[in-house]
Amino acid sequence: MVQYNFKRMTVVPSGKDFIDIILSRTQRQTPTVVHKGYAINRLRQFYMRKVKYTQTNFHEKLSTIIDEFPRLDDIHPFYGDLLHVLYNKDHYKLALGQINTARNLISKIAKDYVKLLKYGDSLYRCKSLKVAALGRMCTVIKRIGPSLAYLEQIRQHMARLPSIDPNTRTILICGYPNVGKSSFINKITRADVDVQPYAFTTKSLFVGHTDYKYLRYQVIDTPGILDRPFEDRNIIEMCSITALAHLRAAVLFFLDISGSCGYTIAQQAALFQSIKSLFMNKPLIIVCNKTDLQPLEGISEEDMKLVTEMKSEAMKTVIGQGGEATNDDGVLLTMSTLTEEGVTSVKNAACERLLNQRVELKMKSKKINDCLNRFHVAMPKPRDHKERPVCIPQAVLEARAKQAAEKEKRTTEKDLENQNGGAGVYSASLKKNYILAHDEWKEDIMPEILDGHNVFDFVDPDILIRLEELEQEEGLWQAEVDDDVEMGGMELTPEEQKALAEIRKKKSLLIRQHRIKKSTAESRPTVPRKFDKDREFTSKRMGRQLSALGIDPSMAINRARSRSVSMRGRKRERSVKDGNGSGSDMEDTPNKKLRSMSRPHSRSRSRPPTDVVPGDGFKDSDQKSKALDKARKSVKNRNKNARRGEADRECLAKNVDLCFVGKKICCFISCSIDWRMRDAKMVSTELSFSPCFIVLIPVAVLDQRYALMTLLLVLLFFF
Repeated sequence: MVQYNFKRMTVVPSGKDFIDIILSRTQRQTPTVVHKGYAINRLRQFYMRKVKYTQTNFHEKLSTIIDEFPRLDDIHPFYGDLLHVLYNKDHYKLALGQINTARNLISKIAKDYVKLLKYGDSLYRCKSLKVAALGRMCTVIKRIGPSLAYLEQIRQHMARLPSIDPNTRTILICGYPNVGKSSFINKITRADVDVQPYAFTTKSLFVGHTDYKYLRYQVIDTPGILDRPFEDRNIIEMCSITALAHLRAAVLFFLDISGSCGYTIAQQAALFQSIKSLFMNKPLIIVCNKTDLQPLEGISEEDMKLVTEMKSEAMKTVIGQGGEATNDDGVLLTMSTLTEEGVTSVKNAACERLLNQRVELKMKSKKINDCLNRFHVAMPKPRDHKERPVCIPQAVLEARAKQAAEKEKRTTEKDLENQNGGAGVYSASLKKNYILAHDEWKEDIMPEILDGHNVFDFVDPDILIRLEELEQEEGLWQAEVDDDVEMGGMELTPEEQKALAEIRKKKSLLIRQHRIKKSTAESRPTVPRKFDKDREFTSKRMGRQLSALGIDPSMAINRARSRSVSMRGRKRERSVKDGNGSGSDMEDTPNKKLRSMSRPHSRSRSRPPTDVVPGDGFKDSDQKSKALDKARKSVKNRNKNARRGEADRECLAKNVDLCFVGKKICCFISCSIDWRMRDAKMVSTELSFSPCFIVLIPVAVLDQRYALMTLLLVLLFFF
């Protein structure tokens, strides 16, 4: 059986990409070096090889395109007519014909230029013939560029077509738009066809698969068809007509009896009469959909008459017979895809009728005779009239009866849940199936162990009662204390009363100090000057208020003024002290002298390295000085040998080649003789500096590599 898989077709490149692919392959796969000193036969073979290789690549690529695209006359009529509807058969054949013509032209061009290359008498003439041959081949490909682009679009569209097998068991769904075809295929298969409340939601064929009696059936959803002349139908409708005409399938004609699709039953019956010629020799079922909106018995008499006529026409197609059908079961069915009522029965009826038709057709074919010759059906015949009932052992019967009794008496957790209040009320016990010595142990509380001790051993069962007694006792004690306070300490001794008065006085004093501190200006937020527009908060006002209270306001005013100056812009006040420590007159002393005699408030004092600072780990300065001497001596040898330590930074040479730019260096090494022969290697280096000079370096080494290393060091030294 032929399988059609259009997804495996090779991509068709455009004209420019086609040329780039072939020429780059020729450049990579053929020799590229040739000299004019070669023999003429070698030159001819070199360029003939390039021309032949290019022609072979063009031929293979074009042949692949021609072979992979299906030929409309050789494939199944369903796909032939479908491609004709979608792409126009004439344009399709014309594009493939141009590809075939281009392939023949390229072969002819290569053949002609190979003949001319046989008579090439120079490198230039052979190269010119090769360029002309490849140029003419590329010109041919450029001319078929539109055909290549057209075939690439067809390939992309064909890759998106559903994989339909025209020879397998098929169920075909047809009818007016928006009658429930896509909803039905979504119910019985795993297809996901878009369903919308407007017409022509399905614009192409969609395929799903379902199973019936362990057999796989493909279900095809077709776009809606309108009742109009054949010439006026568009591409979407023609896809459905093509499927109905060429696929051997069971046809389900959907009928919307509710009229919600926008078309009356009379219009749908007219469509049925116009396309009934496509239903011949196919099992046909009339499906009345949307019975949830309008039952079949509730339609008018005229509509019922039309439905009856459609049913009579469908009965003529039973199992491919042209006469009246004897059984009308499964010809007219009702269903609702919304409530899923009757969906399964429609699917089963369609699959059963299709299966019966295919079996009968195979029985009528000539192949059945070849198969029947290989089979022999043996039918047992009774040897006498004696009855021989089935003999079942008694033990088996008892076991079955016991099993049935246990099955009836067994109570499940679901039954217990329903008997005890249902879900949310009944909680299943996980302990009832425990295997213990006594069943009453199953509901015991499990002990909680903490740090090797049972928590229950430390729990007092009367703790709540004792807690309540403790609270009552605490309440009585608190009441007695309150009574003592209310009495004012009349029952206390004079000494205790005096001490109590001191404590209360001190407590009130602390409370007053806290309140004063809390209400001072320091704890209040600073009011910006832009909010003090009336100039109410001034130092003069503060002075008047303090003077009225009998307090000297000078210190407070000076402190406020000192804070108003920025600490960054304010200079430090300098004070000069004489030998006795008394300050001298600031006005009589010059500024320079004041600056020289002034001393900052805090100055870092320098201390010698041997002073011991807490945390250094030394007990005195002598021990620290000895440790510093030892550390200094430990690095002395390393510094003397100029060795690199772990703290030294290593700068590697980068871009060494730039050191030799613009310089002519000629290095040659004399004969390499072993140093035991008392001869040395002479390394001569000529450096084209300005001025030029020659350096001769006698090197007595074992290997030539060391001479080169020495030479490199000399070069770096002079550079």
